[in-house]
Amino acid sequence: MTRPEGADPFRIAAYRRGLFGEALAAWYYRLRFYRVLARRYRTPAGEIDLIVRRGRSIVFVEVKHRPGEAEALDTLVPRARRRITRAAELWLAAHPAAEGFDLRFDLVIVNPGRLPRRVAGVFDSTGRS
Repeated sequence: MTRPEGADPFRIAAYRRGLFGEALAAWYYRLRFYRVLARRYRTPAGEIDLIVRRGRSIVFVEVKHRPGEAEALDTLVPRARRRITRAAELWLAAHPAAEGFDLRFDLVIVNPGRLPRRVAGVFDSTGRS
């Protein structure tokens, strides 16, 4: 990949880490028999990193590439939670067959040299912990 003129190398590196983290998180869920429904699902409200399903459960996953769990949890401020829940509502509106499924919002923390860590049900559909 050639670097566009004037592109910030730190932003490019962060973008690549994010893609790598999302790929690891997708495999993490696949190994637990989830089916990946969408990766990097974009809506006018924001983006959902990963949407997975197992049985009658749909999980909206936020992936953070951070050194520790505390730092990753700190990024889920109320504004970020509202963005994610609104994007999930838009996904559900576009997929009426998912009505009645159990919904969950997970956080996957990826850091170098370690397996991904999942925090299941980090908040609910109202954005509360």
